Amino acid sequence: MAERLANCIKEKRTEAGLTQLQLAEAVGVTRKTVNTVENGIFTPSATLAIKLAAALGLTVEQLFWVER
Repeated sequence: MAERLANCIKEKRTEAGLTQLQLAEAVGVTRKTVNTVENGIFTPSATLAIKLAAALGLTVEQLFWVER
């Protein structure tokens, strides 16, 4: 069975009152990049995962997990 990197970015971003664009600007990527990571289309680099987690006040482990 395939594994994928799941996340709760949309949920946590919404709780923080941020748009995709605002989160993207905070971490230095495009809104489309945030969208594709949120939807599991694009797997972020370790650096981007850390930046996203930090921008949302979370650890990487709170934001991302491996789904089997």
